[in-house]
Amino acid sequence: MSVTENLISVFALGGLNEIGKNMYAIEYSNDIVIIDCGNKFPDESLLGIDLIIPDITYLIENKDRVRALIVTHGHEDHIGGIPFFLKRLNVPVYATRFTLGLIEIKLKEHKLLRESELLEINSHSKLKFGKMGVSFFKVTHSIPDCLGIVFQTPLGNIVHTGDFKFDLTPVNNQHSDIHKMAEIGNEGVLLLLSESTNAERPGLTPSEQTIGEQLDAAFMKAERKVIISTFASNISRVQQIVNAAQKTNRKIALLGRSMVNVVAVAIERGYLTVPDGMLIDQNEINELPPEKVAILCTGSQGEPLAALARLSTGNFRGIDILPKDTVIFAAGPIPGNERNVTSIIDNLYALGATVIYGSGSSSRIHVSGHGYQEDLKLMLTLMNPKYFIPIHGELRMLHHHRLLAESIGVDRGNTFIMNNGDVVDIEHGIARQTRNIPVGNTYVDGGEIGNVGGFVLRDRKQFSEDGMLIIVLTMSKAEGKLLSEPETISRGFIDSDFSELRRNLNQLTTKIVNELQEENRNQWNVLKREIKKSIQQRVFNQMKRKPMIVPILIEI
Repeated sequence: MSVTENLISVFALGGLNEIGKNMYAIEYSNDIVIIDCGNKFPDESLLGIDLIIPDITYLIENKDRVRALIVTHGHEDHIGGIPFFLKRLNVPVYATRFTLGLIEIKLKEHKLLRESELLEINSHSKLKFGKMGVSFFKVTHSIPDCLGIVFQTPLGNIVHTGDFKFDLTPVNNQHSDIHKMAEIGNEGVLLLLSESTNAERPGLTPSEQTIGEQLDAAFMKAERKVIISTFASNISRVQQIVNAAQKTNRKIALLGRSMVNVVAVAIERGYLTVPDGMLIDQNEINELPPEKVAILCTGSQGEPLAALARLSTGNFRGIDILPKDTVIFAAGPIPGNERNVTSIIDNLYALGATVIYGSGSSSRIHVSGHGYQEDLKLMLTLMNPKYFIPIHGELRMLHHHRLLAESIGVDRGNTFIMNNGDVVDIEHGIARQTRNIPVGNTYVDGGEIGNVGGFVLRDRKQFSEDGMLIIVLTMSKAEGKLLSEPETISRGFIDSDFSELRRNLNQLTTKIVNELQEENRNQWNVLKREIKKSIQQRVFNQMKRKPMIVPILIEI
């Protein structure tokens, strides 16, 4: 065997110490296989950024060795980066039937579907990449067709769980392959990568079945329209909403592009059953009595442009939330989204709506799709790994998961708490974390990928906080002299009482231009630098603010 055939390397390009943009890789011999390619949404500090996706520089540098992208399931934090990945590295994509349907929607939007190689797999599939075999097992989550992955190498087996919980009564009857997991554990697991999202929460995750009765009761109690928001991908939840609407003789209108698209895929591929005539167009909502209507919409995470946020502020054309309408949040807020969700709830109460939200005992309209501590311990017990890497979670979650692993017998020194880019090398059966590869965030800004760096974001932040002053100079091209007084324009800086400051700044600019001309230093780059420095100092001295200064030269 060559040196490379004595070594397995495992690393994350995303998904460690964060929620979102999951991407992991297994490297053995001359082959690299990628697991998932998600995105995450920016926080308020990343002005103008639409998405954050994994940095795949290492994969591009080793593109001749990248064999495939295997997708565990269809959530955005696992598939949202795929179109951007395939634009730069077009490799075969393996996923289950429902997951492929969601990926196809994205690839159509990016005009990539024809040139992409999409291959359907299931829990019985077996793949081979060089000397590395790949097999699968079913897991239960909050979306159909979820898989865990087993990588078989001559040095030992590596298992990636995907996102999971143990639901013994799943609404969609897609049970976890518990017996298969036990067989995999009996064969021997060298390394387990397992998700950590709910590692802080004791007990077992409640079954999705518990939601159905609560939805039925809420629909029956509702006096007028029911507006309900959940993740579009939670087809089991959507099915229970359909069932509740059917029992209360309500029609359903879908609001939000992702809701419309995902429901269409689920119906077409047989994952969702909707009675004929139940779905109506949004234009028909006001034509029916309010007690005969349910609206299923996006926006459960407080997204400002999603349907629920627009409804809560009265900005959804043709549809209003009125007193005694019932609004149901059938999803819990992802960490970081709490403030936006709370703001929408407050808006809804101000409109006079009855609002049902939260996953506590009082509402029980939401249960998590991620395993609590006992679920995680059961997975660890079934797999019985020698080495363990907790993934898919923030740092505190990874540490809690490490403690759970130790409680079921994993040696303390055999668990690795990693950052994105850290590499665990397993050589001759011994695992070590001693190196890393360069990784970071790749920003998507409109149609541009990776062209927004620190300088651009810094300028946007400065403009958002202190505004902008534009200094327009009209000068003679031949003589380099001012032809008129400079013009100072304020954008986002000051609304009133600007005339005195404008006059002072115009005088200062004129003085700078004349002085530089006398010194024969009136080249544009010198002029621009001196104007910015002097104007910034004057404004800060007077107002203690630092607007962006943008000199503009017009030569005549």
